[in-house]
Amino acid sequence: MQVYRWTLTMALSIVHRATGVALYVGTLLLVWWLVAAASGPAAYAHVQAFTGSIIGRLIVFGYTWALMHHMLSGIRHFVWDLGYGFKANEREALTWGAAIGGIALTVLVWIIAYAVGGGK
Repeated sequence: MQVYRWTLTMALSIVHRATGVALYVGTLLLVWWLVAAASGPAAYAHVQAFTGSIIGRLIVFGYTWALMHHMLSGIRHFVWDLGYGFKANEREALTWGAAIGGIALTVLVWIIAYAVGGGK
């Protein structure tokens, strides 16, 4: 590892794998929410109480970011699979686009969710 100089592309490749794992774990939360919604008001209230707490919102926010980042990094890898984006400046642009785009899309989704849901 000492031969390589860390680049943003290398770091985000690792983050892409980590977000894939996080999505597996976060999907369990989504399944819990869906099962609770199908089970009735009492079960749904428990899930809503958890996801409405500070820790719950942080987890859901992290899940949203993992989803957005993984999606954009997946598009970046797809572009590479098509044989494009391998020049240094293109590679950097795709990487920065995935990094900044993941954060921007996450914030946008949460702004829309709060606007539509009234902050609940």
